[in-house]
Amino acid sequence: MKILDWYIIKKFLSTYVFAIIAMTFIIIIFDTSQRIDNFVSKQVPISSILIDFYGNFVPYLVNLFSALFTFIAVIFFTSKMASHTEIVAMLSNGVSMGRIMRPYLMVATLIALANCYLANIIIPPASVRRYNFEEKYLKNPYQNRDRHIHRQTQHGSFAYLESFNVRTQTAYNFSLEYINDEGLASKLTSNEAVWDTAANVWHVSRYVIRTIADSGEVIRTGASLDTVINLTGKDLSVRVNKLVETMGYREMDEYIDMLKLQGASNVDEVLIEKHKRFAYPMASIILTIIGVALSSRKIRGGLGLHIGLGVGLSFAYILFQRFSEMFVLGGWLTPAIALWIPNVLFLVIAVWLYKIAPQ
Repeated sequence: MKILDWYIIKKFLSTYVFAIIAMTFIIIIFDTSQRIDNFVSKQVPISSILIDFYGNFVPYLVNLFSALFTFIAVIFFTSKMASHTEIVAMLSNGVSMGRIMRPYLMVATLIALANCYLANIIIPPASVRRYNFEEKYLKNPYQNRDRHIHRQTQHGSFAYLESFNVRTQTAYNFSLEYINDEGLASKLTSNEAVWDTAANVWHVSRYVIRTIADSGEVIRTGASLDTVINLTGKDLSVRVNKLVETMGYREMDEYIDMLKLQGASNVDEVLIEKHKRFAYPMASIILTIIGVALSSRKIRGGLGLHIGLGVGLSFAYILFQRFSEMFVLGGWLTPAIALWIPNVLFLVIAVWLYKIAPQ
């Protein structure tokens, strides 16, 4: 680590931290002004607003805007260095462009790793607390309006419910079928099944079980029965996108396996969330390279032109990232390919800009 490294690292980090704090503070002020009536009317404690809501909202905001403000920070202070002929002086004294780039990449990699840590470790539990606050004070309770819900709970086992009441955790017209190579082996039917959140079982009432055997059909009835299947009340009580955002990486993998087993139609939505937790942080590194390449030359127009070109290019990158999700939901590309295409394409652009930058 040389003086040059510390000089660039200090400027990079100070500009980035200032920009991200300023933007977060502005967003919180505007958000508070829009929600203030709800806070007052529902008499929400100030400590709960600051800690439970905004305290858990800040990591999400930092992660959301990190790549953009990494780029803006690079453009801003590198353009100032170029306008003061500092970049020219470095190159004239035999310092290569690669050597100048090294501290930039060190900080960008640190930011990317921090974003990965936020997305997979910090934000999921923070989202749980923030969503609980929203459900309690800001939004009406979620209602599952799906009808005729079918789920494969395990190989050869299929659950069906006509509807589900989130408030009472009750499934209506519930049935559970077991199928083997010869066909239907048994079927449990009931007017209702209630999910017990403490015991993690379904309480089935007034049930009928039909069992198919070689000797014939056996029918058994009863007033109450507890059963455990690979489907919980939580799976039916939370919006899918919110449920996924509250999961850690390992938990998400288990959830994807369960959805595939159930034959659910929303597997791609979960896979998008899984891949973007690693694809999006890479934007900080790629945009840093582009930012240095664009702003390291002293040109007419100065800082304003650099920022204008840079922000336009960064928004094109971020917009392309968002469009890539549509390619997945439209069935054109797999999540793994679609979410990484913008990174590959703009990495090629970044390398090309970097190679022509010294010229």
